Amino acid sequence: MELSPDYSHVLSSLHPDCEYIFQLEREERRCLRYIAEQNHSCLAFWDSVVCWPYAAVGETFHMACPAVFSLFGNNTGLVSRNCTSNGWSQPFPPYHIACSVDDNIHIPEESYFATVKLIYSIGYGTSLFFLSIAVVILLLFRRLRCARNYIHIQLFVTFMLKAMAVFNKDAKLFASEDTDHCTLSTAACKASVVFCHYCVMANFFWLLVEALYLNTLLLSSFHHSHRCLWGFGLLGWGVPIVFIVIWIGSRVYFEDTECWDINEDSPYWWIIKGPIVFSIGVNFILFMNIIRILIQKLNPRLIQFNNSDQYRRLTKSTLLLIPLFGSHYMVFNFLPDYFHVSVRLCIELCMGSFQGLIVAILYCFLNQEVQKEIHMRWLRWQDNSYGVVLPGAKGSQMDTPF
Repeated sequence: MELSPDYSHVLSSLHPDCEYIFQLEREERRCLRYIAEQNHSCLAFWDSVVCWPYAAVGETFHMACPAVFSLFGNNTGLVSRNCTSNGWSQPFPPYHIACSVDDNIHIPEESYFATVKLIYSIGYGTSLFFLSIAVVILLLFRRLRCARNYIHIQLFVTFMLKAMAVFNKDAKLFASEDTDHCTLSTAACKASVVFCHYCVMANFFWLLVEALYLNTLLLSSFHHSHRCLWGFGLLGWGVPIVFIVIWIGSRVYFEDTECWDINEDSPYWWIIKGPIVFSIGVNFILFMNIIRILIQKLNPRLIQFNNSDQYRRLTKSTLLLIPLFGSHYMVFNFLPDYFHVSVRLCIELCMGSFQGLIVAILYCFLNQEVQKEIHMRWLRWQDNSYGVVLPGAKGSQMDTPF
């Protein structure tokens, strides 16, 4: 006799690490209901993999390899058991032979994930430290307070919040090795996931603001830039709030499962991913437009001599910065979430964790005006007791866009 359970329902919305657990739990519940209804010599039972039916002494049952083995490569074989006077025999052939489970199945080792976590923890920690210094510098010196540095500060803050959100999320979801991540569902862990998603969205939208501002600088003199700061603020901080609130409502009413951190094949995930992908696409278009404008402006026949140095500095800063927040996102954000997970983890977590540090260096620490202000403050502090008036101490306006 052969019993083939119906595996037509696929738990495709689950994370691969949790899918087989939920599938086995579902089959176990079904088996226990079946057992409760039977009364025979060899009772039906659940052997942690397959639900064996009731049988009379002398009967042999052949069971198809359960669907869970398809997650490891094959589920086309048969496993058998005899019903004897002493109960069920051991399965023959054993599951790993009958179902052709490869001993060399590639399962990511814990050491790999531990290494990834260590690297991105160092990256986010380092970025958080230097971004904090950069924000203090831009706020401390009055002559550095301008529209573009206001935007830079907002971008720095989003990188800082993103780093703190990652640390907070790890603390809530992976605080203990005994935590069952596949079934964890608490208000605290959901709040940490929501906060993390918001910080990531805000970061992308402030990167978009930076790109919009750079295009505006190149297209016009932008004398009234302060009038647009409120609009930039609403785009960078307000728009993500709208999408996050909609996503929270969809999860509460339609998909309130686990800790809201499993989003594979979930249609509601596009409420967050869609705007991010859109912002990345717009950023890339703006980047290409910046390159086009710079090529035109750097043509010696089209620029005045006194502006050529400014545009060359603008080119250097732009070419260093724009690819930083656009190029690798263009590759991965248009691919499935679990496409080459190991490579994606390495690039998005390990390399991405140092992005804030690189932005702080390019926007702040390598900025000539910032270096000049720090140098002047240092000289002023040294010579203050002698009452020396330093050359150039009386303010100068910033003349470069970065």
